[in-house]
Amino acid sequence: MADIAELTRIIAPEAEAEGLSLVRVMMIGGTDDPTLQVMAEDPASRQLTLGQCETLSRRLSERLDALEAEGADPIEGGYRLEVSSPGIDRPLTRAKDYDDWKGHEARLTLSEPLNGRRQFTGDLLGMEGETVLIDVRGVGPTALPLAAVHSAKLLLTDRLIQATAPLSVDGADDILEGQD
Repeated sequence: MADIAELTRIIAPEAEAEGLSLVRVMMIGGTDDPTLQVMAEDPASRQLTLGQCETLSRRLSERLDALEAEGADPIEGGYRLEVSSPGIDRPLTRAKDYDDWKGHEARLTLSEPLNGRRQFTGDLLGMEGETVLIDVRGVGPTALPLAAVHSAKLLLTDRLIQATAPLSVDGADDILEGQD
């Protein structure tokens, strides 16, 4: 199994060199289809263009290939590299995400139950120190320790779609003819 903290230490400066912010590094697919998933975003737009994905993917491939050539490959065996934006219903992986997406609906799952409950859904109220504040449906404002959050993601709502509208849709309807 790959050491995600080590991979993040390798990948973060490469993303930053491209002016991007690293959102998440994760190994998915198990042993049948190991895939190194890297999510990044442009801090100014919270989005990632196809060109930025391509550039970061090439940069990471070169860096990881160089480590392999040096005998310091951080991932045993073969794997696929997947570089993408976090998407609309993005994971919330950093403390700043809870402030950045304040007012939007999210689902948080805790590692261990708190007051008999592991899953909390509601509007994000932001961070207070190391505590995530969320207005849980039917419960009201609730404080959850950030360290206890196992996973969290935004939920797809009309308000979120509006907030994440593409910067430009120029060319979105154009059909490109392939050259044979």
